[in-house]
Amino acid sequence: MMRTVIVIPARYASTRYPGKPLAELALPDGTRRSLIRLSWEAACRVRDVNRVLVATDDDRIAEAARSFGAEVVMTAEECRNGTERCADALARGGIEADLVVNLQGDAPLTPPWFVEALVEAMARDAEAEVATPVLRCDPVTYGHFRADRLAGRVGGTTAVFDRSGRALYFSKEVVPYIDPGRIPDPIPVFHHVGVYAYRPAALAAYGAWAPGPLETLEGLEQLRFLENGVPIACVEVEGRGRVFWELNNPEDIPRIEAVLKEDA
Repeated sequence: MMRTVIVIPARYASTRYPGKPLAELALPDGTRRSLIRLSWEAACRVRDVNRVLVATDDDRIAEAARSFGAEVVMTAEECRNGTERCADALARGGIEADLVVNLQGDAPLTPPWFVEALVEAMARDAEAEVATPVLRCDPVTYGHFRADRLAGRVGGTTAVFDRSGRALYFSKEVVPYIDPGRIPDPIPVFHHVGVYAYRPAALAAYGAWAPGPLETLEGLEQLRFLENGVPIACVEVEGRGRVFWELNNPEDIPRIEAVLKEDA
């Protein structure tokens, strides 16, 4: 069995939503929990994981994480994205792993089977260096995507991939384009779920590359792999009736709270 470590990168100085990891969400039982705690609890529900770490450069996040029992690795302030932070945590924390999973701290609705599917895919394909899950949009999620773009907000990310499941592109635009008057069923738009599984060598190489033009324009860290010729395996996962959404903007809090209420 592969030694698998989940790293939850978290930073305070988000441009769109400063302090996002410490934002509190209302739970169905009337209590409130921080986004970072909900994400850590989601990671702890994944089977066959050796360690779960919170990686941050911020003392406020570190203190909050330790208060609910999380293991914390302090990383450099210079980390520009979650993948760089995972690479830094791997180097600083003396972490021994065959597989490193990046479960971002703004995705508390991530079901455990999304991550388990990635681990299984990497175990089957010894040549795969990076893998990430994609979820076919249902009408509700597709509606959220379109509403965000029409309102000028950056919402979720979409992915397009070839017949073998290798990523062709990721974008914050809704791709492929669909004529609003002719939306097919099923909807051919895939929501990119912000989780990654890396071989340690691929993660180490990432930190040595400078961001490319596509990554810089889109603000999507995974494009650095594609720009440097490293394929990304897109693993299609099933929602099993659950709605998935990341917390990208303050407007997403009611959406996530509604899903938490439905799940309860």
